[in-house]
Amino acid sequence: MVRFILSVLGALFSWAVTALAIAAIGLGAVFWVYSHDLPDHEALSNYTPRTISRIYSGEGRLMDEFATERRIFAPIEEIPDLVKQAFISAEDKNFYSHGGFDARGMAGALYEAVKSGGKNLRGASTIPQQVAKNFLLSGDRTVERKIKELILATRLVDALPKDKILELYLNEIDLGFQSFGVASAAQTYFNKTLSELRPEEAAYLAALPKAPYSYHPVKNRDKAIERRNFVLREMFQNGYLDKAAYNAAVDAPLKTVQGGDYPSFKGSLPPRDYFTDEIRRQLSKSFGEEEFFGGGLTIRATVEPVMQAAAAAALQEALEKYDRGQGIWRGTKLTLPAGVLGNEADWRQALGEVVDVPRDVPGWYPAVVLEVGDTSARLGIEGVEEDGDGHWIPAEDVTWARKRLEDGKLAKKAKTPADLVAVGDVVLVTQLANEDGTPKRWSLRQVPEVEGGFMAMDVNTGRVIAMQGGFSYQSSVFNRATQAQRQPGSSFKPFVYAAALDSGFSPATIIVDAPIEVNTPQGLWRPKNASNKFYGPTPMRTGIEQSRNLMTVRIAQEITMELVATYAEKFGVYDRLEPFLANALGAQETTLFKMVAAYAMFANGGERVEPTLVDRVQDRWGRTIYRHDQRTCEDCAAATLPEGAGPRISSQRERVMDAVTAYQLTSMMQGVVQRGSGSGVRLPVPIAGKTGTTNDAKDVWFIGFSSNIVAGCYMGYDQPRTLGAGAFGGTLCVPVFQAFMEEAIKKYGGGSFKVPPGGHFIKINRFTGERLSDDASGDFVQAEYFRDGQETLFGLDTLVDGGFAMGQNLPLYAIGEVGGDEGGGTTTVTTSDGERKIIPKKADFGTVSSGGLY
Repeated sequence: MVRFILSVLGALFSWAVTALAIAAIGLGAVFWVYSHDLPDHEALSNYTPRTISRIYSGEGRLMDEFATERRIFAPIEEIPDLVKQAFISAEDKNFYSHGGFDARGMAGALYEAVKSGGKNLRGASTIPQQVAKNFLLSGDRTVERKIKELILATRLVDALPKDKILELYLNEIDLGFQSFGVASAAQTYFNKTLSELRPEEAAYLAALPKAPYSYHPVKNRDKAIERRNFVLREMFQNGYLDKAAYNAAVDAPLKTVQGGDYPSFKGSLPPRDYFTDEIRRQLSKSFGEEEFFGGGLTIRATVEPVMQAAAAAALQEALEKYDRGQGIWRGTKLTLPAGVLGNEADWRQALGEVVDVPRDVPGWYPAVVLEVGDTSARLGIEGVEEDGDGHWIPAEDVTWARKRLEDGKLAKKAKTPADLVAVGDVVLVTQLANEDGTPKRWSLRQVPEVEGGFMAMDVNTGRVIAMQGGFSYQSSVFNRATQAQRQPGSSFKPFVYAAALDSGFSPATIIVDAPIEVNTPQGLWRPKNASNKFYGPTPMRTGIEQSRNLMTVRIAQEITMELVATYAEKFGVYDRLEPFLANALGAQETTLFKMVAAYAMFANGGERVEPTLVDRVQDRWGRTIYRHDQRTCEDCAAATLPEGAGPRISSQRERVMDAVTAYQLTSMMQGVVQRGSGSGVRLPVPIAGKTGTTNDAKDVWFIGFSSNIVAGCYMGYDQPRTLGAGAFGGTLCVPVFQAFMEEAIKKYGGGSFKVPPGGHFIKINRFTGERLSDDASGDFVQAEYFRDGQETLFGLDTLVDGGFAMGQNLPLYAIGEVGGDEGGGTTTVTTSDGERKIIPKKADFGTVSSGGLY
């Protein structure tokens, strides 16, 4: 019997050993099969995660961030022990002792889960396993993936130090709210650096890897605290916290940014604007989107925040003033449900969730109409506390407007707020002030339908110091300074004159201002001056000052449109300008960005300058990979400089036009500001510039410059249509330029335009082009700069008709008579503050006001 029992036991033992051997062989075979063709784990030693690219102002102030995965890389040396201990306790308590996978930990996790009825669930995968899965494998829940994960985990432990593996894990892991890695999560949840975290905060972050979107600190608060406290208990049991620290952390409330306990880091950044978004657009093309959004670039922008604010304010004021002058109320066309209006907390929450109203216009607030009375309307205003009397819109605030009805017709002019708004309407408001600065009343506002762009840059370096691509970035991200293709109208004419000056013309050359007929495939084209008059032989200076269309066409015909096209392309205004005479009047579309950059070359004496929004770009390691300014400082290495001397800066920039030509053109464009359509500019430094108003006033422009700053403005509807009577570059864009330059001059100053060598001054009669004596004086005297060695002719001896024979017997431009591109003649008026202004009249139908012929 004993022998039988022993025999049976021996047989069972043999079968068991055989089965175990077969299982071991089978398991080994499985691991052997799956160990082939695995991803290269050694590549992780050169880990370069996707990190945030950041844009800084020239003053070093953080302006904006761009990332597809919001990650701030933290080397393991900079991660506090408290944070490491929290994650090790939560995810892999035997991290520093196992060889890649933790059999004891897996068994312990299973035992605790069964014992607690599923309440205490601890991850069975070790940190090396999670690194292998996150970096090298997919997230599929299959036996095959798990086997590969175990193999790779053991290989990782053999190939990399444990701290390096922990560094990979703590920087890669998704912790919710698009925050990847512990440094980014600390900022997102607590607006703190890692070194500032308290034990309960580190424990909360360590609770998130298991299910980052299931432990929301507000929506799932109780569940989040329970998981946090589990991590704290693990930290205590593992010896990382003493009893007092553990108890204090467990009793601590869960305070987060999401719960309103800390200010948001994102909220401390200025709102995204046209400037930083244009940097994104340009650098994404230059470096590629993957590098821009994940390369951890440090970008130093050229923007000057004070100038940017001045540009935005100047353009916004002009656009709103024009829109308000149309007298049409459109509102936001948004409403809140009636059910939320009775409770302040409810309407505030609902109003805060409205995303289709801009919040980036200084002084403007979203609001909801809570009550409409006979003569006023009560508002609930975002960010403004309620008071005993409430916030009201009085009747006097709405009498400027007529409401656009559903059938497209306009209602009668409003007499009370009820004529424009109803209960539940979402509106925009601003607070008006008395002369002493005290609050006066609230006033309705709306985003203008008309749009525009503004840009300013340094004429010597190309640094763009301000750019505003529309009224509000949050209402429209389309950048009208760089993306809108519009007809420049008369603002293009300086390029025609530049080509002529380089071709032997002078400011005193006489051009025939007389009727022209041109046969085109579309029929007979008869361009006209805006005044619908003809002025006969006229000096070239007067042609640009008064923006004579017929003179410009004759010049273009004389020097050929092919030459004009060459100049326009050389200055970067167009990639290709079609050689049609109509394009001499600015009929072909371009961008404000290109026009302002081209005008900078007039201002700096004719040297090529490339506009840039970025001074420098550094990669994640701090290496400079782009620098805009390639000029050389000759004396910067010297210990001292002679008294009164500054460092010499040398440039190898290409010359795009002769320096004498640049000065002649600048002098003529000063006349536009002194006597022409730009006469609304009144600044304490010399200014040159040119207006532009296209046919039917669909686009209006002004681009002007001092000795160091060039700035340009354009306004028009996105779907081009007339801006109406009285809309000209001189009336709409000049005020924008004036307001901005008043601030720019305070910072940058300005001086006389530099006179280049190679020329000499001669006094001429600016009305007839005749030479005057050196001691001549009077309003008709103009000192013109002529090239040395150039044969100089004056008066009718220089007459140019462009090959058009018509009108050579017309009289010379009469002294004191004006008539230019923005006008049909002009009217001089005295304003309320006593200033005298020249108000141009609208061109007749069928005339060419300054381009935009169609």
